Amino acid sequence: MEQRVLGRTGRPVSVIGLGTWQLGADWGVVLEDDALAVLNAAADAGVTFFDTADVYGDGRSEQLIGRFLKSRRSGDGGDGLTVATKLGRRLPQLPENYNLANFREWTDRSRRNLGVERLDLVQLHCPPSAVYSSDEVFDALDTLVEEGRTAAYGVSVETCREALTAIARPGVASVQIILNPFRLKPLDEVLPAAGKAGVGIIARVPLASGLLSGKYTKDILFGADDHRTYNRDGSAFDQGETFSGIDFETGVEAADEFARLAPPGASSAQTALRWIVQQPGVTTVIPGARNPEQARGNAEAMALPPLPPRTLEAVRDLYDRRLRAQVHPRW
Repeated sequence: MEQRVLGRTGRPVSVIGLGTWQLGADWGVVLEDDALAVLNAAADAGVTFFDTADVYGDGRSEQLIGRFLKSRRSGDGGDGLTVATKLGRRLPQLPENYNLANFREWTDRSRRNLGVERLDLVQLHCPPSAVYSSDEVFDALDTLVEEGRTAAYGVSVETCREALTAIARPGVASVQIILNPFRLKPLDEVLPAAGKAGVGIIARVPLASGLLSGKYTKDILFGADDHRTYNRDGSAFDQGETFSGIDFETGVEAADEFARLAPPGASSAQTALRWIVQQPGVTTVIPGARNPEQARGNAEAMALPPLPPRTLEAVRDLYDRRLRAQVHPRW
């Protein structure tokens, strides 16, 4: 597995990581043994970067990762694994709730959940836009580093404008942003700015909530506890987190067209991941997985040769024709 340095953290991480939202909540039920099997399958396939958050299952995702780390780590912790978590969504989304006292409380809780003395990376979890312009917030994050609660900090953003504001902050190590063949706007300014500043890019929602797996039909039903059911209109959180903000029927049609671009022997999902890691400035991509087979399949995307220029041009054409008008002006 190729390793790339995650921006200002200085840490090498696998270019294919693992997102673990689904191990906590909002994607249907994943049993504990199944969750641990996913984590171990990913690590066995070369994944060294794991992304979580303190609100994924109210800490369940972090706790499962903590059990996984305990089972794999030697006494000196020298296993090469990096875990990024997030904070900020345990209280109503008001800028004043992003303060040092809350940050200390939340990072202490995450350290207990993960079973570590110091977090590898903590990220603001898609806060209100005003937070990115607050000197007090970033002073508080600097204090977390000084106090040894975290080794580094970054941000997880909804919009490109938020990303660019964060990249200008000297202490920001990484930016996590939605990037996939159905969401191209970060290519315009965010990735070049991050590369120039030495900020890592973590690409999330890489399969557009499963659309880019190429397995969905327009009549598929998701469970009532699955955000792909209850957040299609953005009523629970930002609409862009579900199907990348694309209406489902359009997304299915576009996914069918994208699947035809896959090289021989590659799945649609692997092709999407291969496309993402080819984009200049991307450090790592964090697909989720609900079973070990998916985790291994995601990791195997790195065995694909680079996609040729004609495929890259076809992705851009598909986006321009079918999707740009829906998502480009919003995020």
